[in-house]
Amino acid sequence: MLSSTVFIYLQLIVTLSLTLGRKAPGTLHSRNSFYVGGEYSNTEIAFGQIYVEHLVPADVTRPLPLMFICGRGQTGINLLNTPDGRAGWADYFLSQGYEVYLIDQPSRGRSPWQKSVDGPQTTLNTTYIESHFTATARYHLYPQADLHTQWPGSGVAGDPIFDAYYFSTVPSLSSDLETSQKMRHAGVALLERIGQPVILMTHSQSGAFGWLLRDARPSFVRAIIALEPVGPPFINAVFPPFASLRPYGLTELPIQFSPPLMSPKDLSPQLVNSIPNVACYEQISPARQLVNLADVPILVVTAEASYHVLYDNCTVNFLKQAGVKVDHVELGNLGFHGNGHMMFLEKNSDEIVDQVVHGWILEKGLGRKIQSLPYFRYGFTIMPTRLVMLLKATASFLSHQAS
Repeated sequence: MLSSTVFIYLQLIVTLSLTLGRKAPGTLHSRNSFYVGGEYSNTEIAFGQIYVEHLVPADVTRPLPLMFICGRGQTGINLLNTPDGRAGWADYFLSQGYEVYLIDQPSRGRSPWQKSVDGPQTTLNTTYIESHFTATARYHLYPQADLHTQWPGSGVAGDPIFDAYYFSTVPSLSSDLETSQKMRHAGVALLERIGQPVILMTHSQSGAFGWLLRDARPSFVRAIIALEPVGPPFINAVFPPFASLRPYGLTELPIQFSPPLMSPKDLSPQLVNSIPNVACYEQISPARQLVNLADVPILVVTAEASYHVLYDNCTVNFLKQAGVKVDHVELGNLGFHGNGHMMFLEKNSDEIVDQVVHGWILEKGLGRKIQSLPYFRYGFTIMPTRLVMLLKATASFLSHQAS
């Protein structure tokens, strides 16, 4: 007669088999979180660290992880779910076999803001979010705003989908310079901790960090996907005030040009064209070259109904003049109509990530499949190595009990 201990082992095996055989919502994955990049102030307070969420699918079949940096007022949850309850882009990439790293920028969200060390913060109010992201057709602040149809729900405060999204927005550091300094420091620390090249995806305000991190650690950034990156070069556009920013063209911080710069003034920006509320600047010829961006695949994605459609071409042309090879995709030209700035949260987000973003990754040879990392097929389910070892140990135990 089997002892009670043996009976418990048998119950465990049955439970594990049933659990593994059951289909769960979303893609099966493990989750880990950590902080990286922090420093200690003179008052013995840690600051500047970023929160990182590391998601690993049950079968890792792609060689390059995806690292995502959110835009202003956002956190890494941008890619976890859409506000209308669908799985986000993170789940899509997990389902395709990619590891995913999601980041909260310094002094934002789950990355602590220290009052005695960090600079002031700004919060985006509902009017800003509605007029720029979710209900642009109601405000008519730029010509293409009326084309916006892909946001789920009405896009205004009080609508449950809008509320689900707006409740996730958080205060951000007001200074782009301070944010750039802290994000470069923490981003480099994260790349070094990951220890292998990544596909770096940025959105909006974080677009500058794609250029900075590739410049700082070229061997760790294998490709850049810039979803409507901050721009245009040297000056703000569309929404007043049209302040001079990004003295190095696309960044607040120095970035390596050849010949080297003694001062950002050496770029000698000149106006090449303009439309109402948008001025496009490039360097005076011969243009200095962005040497650490010259050999990295770059995709810039622009939505049809976003304000970025007015000036992302200026950003792309600045990069090309500096010797950078860029693929610029305008979603409207591919038949994806009605999208705004938050394309990855909108009704057709699944089609965009599959056909446009992942399609480009595959086209560039960055998503070639590799042999699945150590998992073993056992019956009708896939079981991790540790579970196989547990079952082998259980079988051995039962054999000894029987004898």
